[in-house]
Amino acid sequence: MAKPKESFNKKEKEKKKLKQRQEKREKMEERKANVKKGKSLEDMMAYIDEYGNITDTPPG
Repeated sequence: MAKPKESFNKKEKEKKKLKQRQEKREKMEERKANVKKGKSLEDMMAYIDEYGNITDTPPG
């Protein structure tokens, strides 16, 4: 009787590899979708109030 060309273990390993590739691709796409292309100058500004505390709102 002839042996099968692919064993059960080979099939399971291949399924696992494909699943991992798919998950990796999904994570990569999610990261790309959530990337900000840099912040504006206003978003990066920090101010110091009269008490010496750092705030994000300008004085006045």
